Amino acid sequence: MQVADFDYHLPESLIAQFPPDARGESRLLHVDGLTRQDSHFRELPQFLRAGDVLIFNDTKVIKARVFGKKESGGAIEALIERVLDEHSALAHIRSSKAPKPGARLIFADRWTATMTERKDDLFKLQFDGEESVLDILEQAGQLPLPPYITHIPDDEDAKRYQTIYARDPGAVAAPTAGLHFTEDLLAQLQAMGVKTGYLTLHVGAGTFQPVRVDNIAEHTMHHERYSIPAATVALIQDAKAQGGRVIAVGTTSLRALEAASQQGLLAEPEGDTNIFITPGYQFRVVDRLITNFHLPKSTLLMLVAAFAGYDTMRAAYQHAVEQEYRFFSYGDAMLLEPATLK
Repeated sequence: MQVADFDYHLPESLIAQFPPDARGESRLLHVDGLTRQDSHFRELPQFLRAGDVLIFNDTKVIKARVFGKKESGGAIEALIERVLDEHSALAHIRSSKAPKPGARLIFADRWTATMTERKDDLFKLQFDGEESVLDILEQAGQLPLPPYITHIPDDEDAKRYQTIYARDPGAVAAPTAGLHFTEDLLAQLQAMGVKTGYLTLHVGAGTFQPVRVDNIAEHTMHHERYSIPAATVALIQDAKAQGGRVIAVGTTSLRALEAASQQGLLAEPEGDTNIFITPGYQFRVVDRLITNFHLPKSTLLMLVAAFAGYDTMRAAYQHAVEQEYRFFSYGDAMLLEPATLK
């Protein structure tokens, strides 16, 4: 398939620049083949049943964008892609000239780091001093809102561009399907017998990278680290044995679950993945998917087409545009049934 097969017209006015006034007040489009039902996210429980398992990504967005300068002069902007350990990280760096190994960088006129090596498009930074990378970012960094959100991050973004269950710092983008969940909704789901499990996949900046080839088979995905706790593995195994449905909250949860199951059900509960899910992929774990609306020509839109069916995806997105759903990170959500059940 060609990248152009995943294009669609989206009026700029439908790109959500801010979250809804209250968390959870988004719309929900239930998609089952060519059958669509317009709903609201607070009504999610009507689509679920006792024994279902919701799997959430508990990654926490860090203030990954930080500004500074080279010791030799010249402004730089660094976007931390992955924290490697207490004092080192991989970063994208924007500057007039790319720093060379050994170059010294100064952030916020206070913290210093050395660029030790280049790894493809990323630069490895070794930070000086006793403060950890995460501590430095918390003090000097800026929340890395997606490029299609045009305002400067503020205190409201610090609260709303984060799920209520975020607890493991390391993401540079939120797992946005989870932004709709509230404590009340989680309690309601628990009371009706829906179970919840957690995994961690630190979302990288690569999630926003455009596909630069025409034939999608030639595209190589970025790598992301995931970890699925033993309790979540057991929860899913029990659900499968008892006929329960595994519902991934977001594409990142789905990618982690499917990556972990290439050699058997959750056989690799921890690892590094660049799994690229496109139409024709046979899903091994996930039975339903909750997700936001994704960018034209994006790998996430290709994943949705693989899960729900290509024609289903195109019809659903056309419907969403016509009904003026809000798109992307701060936008509305979909609940997708799998194409394999049609």
